[in-house]
Amino acid sequence: MAFPDSVLDVRTELLVGVVWTDITTDVYNRSPITIERGRKDEGTRTDPTKVSLQLNNRLGKYSPRNPLSPYYGQIGRNAPIRISVKGPESYLALTGETADLASTPDTAALDITGDIDIRVEATCDWLSTVRSQTLIGKWAADGQRSWMIRVFAGTLSLFFTTSGAVATQRFANWTLPTLPRRAALRVTVDVNNGAGGWTAAAYTSDSLDGAWTLITQVSSTPTVSIFASTAPLEIGPQQGDTVPPRRPLRGRVHRAQVRSGIGGTIVANPDFRAKTEGTTSFADSAGRTWTVAGAAKITDREYRAHAEVSSWPARWDVSGEDVYVPIEAAGIGRRMGQGKKPLASTLRRRIPSGNPKAYWPMEEGKDATRAYSPVPGVLPLTVSGFDFAAEDTLAGSSALPKLRNPAKLRGTIPRSTAQGWHVEMVYKLETMPAAQTEILRVTTAGSAMRTAVVYASTAGVRIEALDTTGDVMAFFLFTNPTALGDFVGVWNRLAVFVSDAGGGQTNLCVNWRDITSGGGSWTAATIYTGVRGAAVGVAGDWAAATEGMVVGHLAAFDTGGTGTTPGVTIYESADEGFAGETALGRLDRLATEESLDLVWVDGDVTRPSELMGPQRPAPLLELLEEVPATDGGILYEHRERLGLVYRDRASMENQAAALALDYEADGEVGPPLEPVEDDQAIRNDITVKRDGGSEGRAVLESGPMSVLPPEEGGIGPVEESVTLSLALDTQAQQIAGWRLGLGTWDEARYPTVRVILHAAPHLIPDVLAMEIGDRLTISNPPAWLPPEDIDQLVQGYTEVLDLTTWDIWFNCTPAGPWNVAVLEDPVRGRIGTDGATLNGSMSSSTTVCNVLSNPGPRFIDSATYGSMFPFTITVGGEVMSVTACTGTGLSQTFTVVRSVNGITKAHSSGTPVKLTNPMRLAL
Repeated sequence: MAFPDSVLDVRTELLVGVVWTDITTDVYNRSPITIERGRKDEGTRTDPTKVSLQLNNRLGKYSPRNPLSPYYGQIGRNAPIRISVKGPESYLALTGETADLASTPDTAALDITGDIDIRVEATCDWLSTVRSQTLIGKWAADGQRSWMIRVFAGTLSLFFTTSGAVATQRFANWTLPTLPRRAALRVTVDVNNGAGGWTAAAYTSDSLDGAWTLITQVSSTPTVSIFASTAPLEIGPQQGDTVPPRRPLRGRVHRAQVRSGIGGTIVANPDFRAKTEGTTSFADSAGRTWTVAGAAKITDREYRAHAEVSSWPARWDVSGEDVYVPIEAAGIGRRMGQGKKPLASTLRRRIPSGNPKAYWPMEEGKDATRAYSPVPGVLPLTVSGFDFAAEDTLAGSSALPKLRNPAKLRGTIPRSTAQGWHVEMVYKLETMPAAQTEILRVTTAGSAMRTAVVYASTAGVRIEALDTTGDVMAFFLFTNPTALGDFVGVWNRLAVFVSDAGGGQTNLCVNWRDITSGGGSWTAATIYTGVRGAAVGVAGDWAAATEGMVVGHLAAFDTGGTGTTPGVTIYESADEGFAGETALGRLDRLATEESLDLVWVDGDVTRPSELMGPQRPAPLLELLEEVPATDGGILYEHRERLGLVYRDRASMENQAAALALDYEADGEVGPPLEPVEDDQAIRNDITVKRDGGSEGRAVLESGPMSVLPPEEGGIGPVEESVTLSLALDTQAQQIAGWRLGLGTWDEARYPTVRVILHAAPHLIPDVLAMEIGDRLTISNPPAWLPPEDIDQLVQGYTEVLDLTTWDIWFNCTPAGPWNVAVLEDPVRGRIGTDGATLNGSMSSSTTVCNVLSNPGPRFIDSATYGSMFPFTITVGGEVMSVTACTGTGLSQTFTVVRSVNGITKAHSSGTPVKLTNPMRLAL
């Protein structure tokens, strides 16, 4: 029997050491498991997941310091815990690791050399830019490769060979459309398309049952034959010699098919949906025997929360008989929010990833006397005349030192055996020295050139190559006025490097580029006779002409350039704090840099999103939270593992309902359903400031939610001011307008919607699939509420799991403002008018009315725009369908069908007339 005819199958598991251990029997039933997830309202921050339960501790199992506990030494602070329920079907759970897969041995039926049809239904992160996820294939070591399909960064790829060797590999790529979390993919190969070549086609669907939607076809020549390898057919084959390595998908596989011929005979048909949990081997309907390996498993568990037990409070009654541990576990966000150590500057974090031979950030505190190097084995810089922590205006850096008069720098670079070198630093020199002044000196070894020196003066920027005696071997003076102007007054990067000029000669180059004001990049170069050698030291001797110059992030690399082009680009974008990168791009980069488990919902990292301002030193969680604050999405915790999920703003627009409830159906909407008419979420005067820049303001000047005083039809001003990470000043006004639309949506709030799953178990599959940001609707509301469907977005929820009851309270906000314009859509593509009212009264039965639009624009007329009729208007709460409209001025006559929403009543002259679904522009 299934729930609610039997007790709810709730499983609690604790990670004991490295093994997930079922501790369900130790969970006290007297205190139900409670899970809180998401956020209470439409704020930008999401609270950490909270899991509350009680464990029976009569035997001391959950006392971490009890040596008699079977878990002694294996549990403690932040021990992972997870809660799951039995789902409606089983699936193959894959971890994404190489050995965790399902396979069936090679057999003659699988040795398809001609046309092939491959289908997979799975749930995974289709857009991952970190994981190259294989779906299915016969793909072993080089020489035994038949075919494989995989997804990476929103791209579906097919690979096959004609001889089993990588040298004969053919491939086709398709950009995936936006997919639901669970989707089916299909790839077909026609090895002889009748035109002297082969054709591959890719399709998508909601399930393996179709219908299939063609993405596109890819063709090439000549005709081919797919190699019949002896490799097993695997769900999740691997290839470790690519970057990133191709590994099994991380997620769920529901079923798969391989057909010989396009739409032909099924030769493999693994279907995991009806398999018993824990099955490790089975035969499919095509006669293939499948075996599950490694940590892959067939399971029917639906995880409701993954959290960490932060403490183990021991409790007992006075008799000592009732001993228990009341656990309150929290999601990963709690731990990330503790300590709050700021991440280093973007330059400090990025430059070491370029494998420098030496690097000195020079971000020391004001009392420092030398500059350390984070590169192991590199000695600190010896300096004098440095005022550390004196300048904090470079977006990609913490405060850097200014030079006094005089100032000196010496640094040793570990010698490399490679030929070629590159030395780079950031600097800011306010004015060009009148006389030739040294800016930087590089000492080399293994070359006829012993020293490279960069000078600057109003006469030009000069690069010199000096021999072992200090004589000038070669030089060049760059005198371009624009280039000299870009050398001073702004933050710059200065790079000195060498490159092979051929014929036993070497290019010596100096490059500088304005990194804050959009200036140019300039290179002065000369040629000397001799090899490139290696950089072994850096130095600077400065006096009055450079007093006040700021220097920092000095690094040396054993990579030369090509011609006059530098071979090192690691500074790029990091020096500006990655200002101008998209919100999704910032999340992707931070997740990669911090090895953070973060995935996207319906948001391709290349999809347009808000442009971010510079990333300044701050704790990781704060930097992550800047993204939804700017972009308008939701950052929340993954419920199937300890990780994060980002749902971008666009993914919440114009959604289909994920959970459709009926108020009149038993148990679907539990009491109390209480609309709230208050001003808690109202903001009608909004100022958005760009951090470090300008601001924009949006004010609702008229209407019931406007800043007008109540006696004039508004509610009075309710102000909000926020400072956001933005790349451009122009963004501030646009975001202020979007936030104004959210803050002045004229609709009652439904703070919570209760669903009683033990009374409406048919809703369990849909509820299990619900995620934060999904749309929820309630049809047939009670008669005392407006007759339209209640339309909400889920911001979070509280879930209570007991033996015989299962309740979930969704935290909701109106979905209306997320229904945005769609070009040429018959409903969402219509622009509303302003100030339209009835020009005369209407009885409860009349079907003709006069409408005056003042100031306008007017409504469309049916003579000119007949194909765009009918459309709906709302008059005094009654929705009417306009079937015809005459008049091309501000006064027009409508023919209408009454009571579209079940409301019928008389309306007085002057009653506002509004388009029921006016176009609302997306941000």
